[in-house]
Amino acid sequence: MSEPPNAARLERRIGLGGAILLSFNGVLGGGIFAMPAILAADFGSFSPWLFPLVAFASLLIIVPFARSAGAFPQSGGPAAYGAVFGRFVGFELGWIYYIARTAAFAANANVLTAYVARWWTGADQGVGRAVLMLSVCAILAAVNIAGVKKALALLGGLTLLKALPLLGAALAVLALTVPWPTPGPMPPLSELEAGVLLVFYAFVGFENVVVPAGETKRPRTVLPRAIFTTIALTTLLYFLVQLAFISALPGGTSDDKAPLIDLGRWLAGPTGAVILTVAAIASLSGNLHGIMTSTSRVTSALGERGDLPRWFARVHPRFLTPHNSIAFLAFFAAALALVGTYVWLAVISVLARLIIYAVTIAALPRAPERGAVPAWLYAMGAAGIALCLWASSRVEWEAWQTLGLLALAGAALYAIARRGAASSEGEAVSAIQPPPSSRDPS
Repeated sequence: MSEPPNAARLERRIGLGGAILLSFNGVLGGGIFAMPAILAADFGSFSPWLFPLVAFASLLIIVPFARSAGAFPQSGGPAAYGAVFGRFVGFELGWIYYIARTAAFAANANVLTAYVARWWTGADQGVGRAVLMLSVCAILAAVNIAGVKKALALLGGLTLLKALPLLGAALAVLALTVPWPTPGPMPPLSELEAGVLLVFYAFVGFENVVVPAGETKRPRTVLPRAIFTTIALTTLLYFLVQLAFISALPGGTSDDKAPLIDLGRWLAGPTGAVILTVAAIASLSGNLHGIMTSTSRVTSALGERGDLPRWFARVHPRFLTPHNSIAFLAFFAAALALVGTYVWLAVISVLARLIIYAVTIAALPRAPERGAVPAWLYAMGAAGIALCLWASSRVEWEAWQTLGLLALAGAALYAIARRGAASSEGEAVSAIQPPPSSRDPS
């Protein structure tokens, strides 16, 4: 395989702190600002306890996933894991993951415009919406192209803006509502399944950190630590926010789409509402920024392998970032957000990730730096794969059909890229062979 047009290479600049930021922002997006009202209505005072319950069950997936991800030192995430089962499988997994994350970016960008519209009338429609969408994509792309350190610095600031107000508001509400509601009875299994799936979907996104593994220091130890830290922090924050919500607003809220705005208003009037609106905007911005940082490395890795045009693999000679992949992601995400096609893609994003989790766990025995793997981890991995299959079986059939169409589209792109690569290699071989007349007759 020929080298990229430039000699610059991505460097390992992401430490444990940066890895935690990528993982945490992959999980904590806009869901926490809508979920409290839904869970409170369905499960009442039992709703806060769904988070530790689901987090504990998710360890069946997370532990073997993190162990397997840490054993792959290169960037690409699912594209690298699937490659142990064949080049085409690796491409398909990487491509499906890329589409799912880009669609999630587009979806959250539209939610962001809805929150901004509370201050800027018209930000969620017409020209104002288009300007805001394009500006967000352009700014995030520029920051990411300018360097990993700058990108992580911005991500850290956005994380503080979204996490601290949420945590502070939850603790303040809990201090004012002692005694807190006691847990209600566990709901019937049929109802509990629906709640478990809903809360489990709230945890997906922790895999955001594994894609830029090639830019991560000591990925074998850093990636698992970042993932476990993210799950612990997310569980605690979600539990406190949900408990605060049912303590302050046991009768529900008038705004099911933005219930925490009412919680902020209950706590501190209009000022509290503004603070939590800012937290929502910061949360969504951090989620978008994390997707831009991580997901752009998927096409970069696929381009470096020759499964996409090598243009995607080019590294900026000064900033040492995959600038073409970042710019392409910004353009693609903006287009999806503007035309609204992200809606049907968002339906399959969780299904795609469940498949990716299962394949990643299954790749552990073939991982290049797996080291000694204890038998209990293989057993947990088998249970994790079974859990992924169970969760995916609960997804509507339409999502499977959509995912199948996307897989076929990816197969077509792969075939085009490989045909072009084969043609280039054939021309290169012909160029170095002497003409027939000059060859040795013997």
